[in-house]
Amino acid sequence: MSKKNKQEKEQEIPEMPEESVEAADESPVSEEKITPLEALEKKNAELNDRYLRLMAEYENYRKRSTKEKSEIYPQAMANAVEKFLPVLDNLDRASGFERTTDEFAQGFDMICQSFSHVLESIGVEQFGQAGEPFDPTLHNAVMHTEDPELGSNVVAQVLQKGYKIGDRVIRCAMVQVAN
Repeated sequence: MSKKNKQEKEQEIPEMPEESVEAADESPVSEEKITPLEALEKKNAELNDRYLRLMAEYENYRKRSTKEKSEIYPQAMANAVEKFLPVLDNLDRASGFERTTDEFAQGFDMICQSFSHVLESIGVEQFGQAGEPFDPTLHNAVMHTEDPELGSNVVAQVLQKGYKIGDRVIRCAMVQVAN
């Protein structure tokens, strides 16, 4: 092409202003351009959402750890008391034997009473008495007997006492049950 023809063609095509170029780019096919304010608002909304999720996660963590702490103490207490129960059983067995002197008997009874008072002060309850109804959640039936005087499923004899703290059973009572 000659220079003249080239110049004529350039004159025929008018130049578009910059606003028109941006408007042409905003066709439905291409993405919209976001203003800086809209970008900041979007980022603010995202950060706010992350913040709210983090706060909810922290609140759930706090509740879960509080619940775990409240469950650990009674379990630890029950485990500690369970370790002392064989000593208490031995003291109960020893109290059934003949005592040689009154001073020895009195001292031995004081030891048994103080041990029982300590357990009561921390909320340990003793259960398992002859004549009470058999409850498989509280009693461990190791023997059965036929006794017409006792009703069905009644504890006939307690072989080993049971202990609990509140509703938590530390040790089931070992019993003989009448059918």
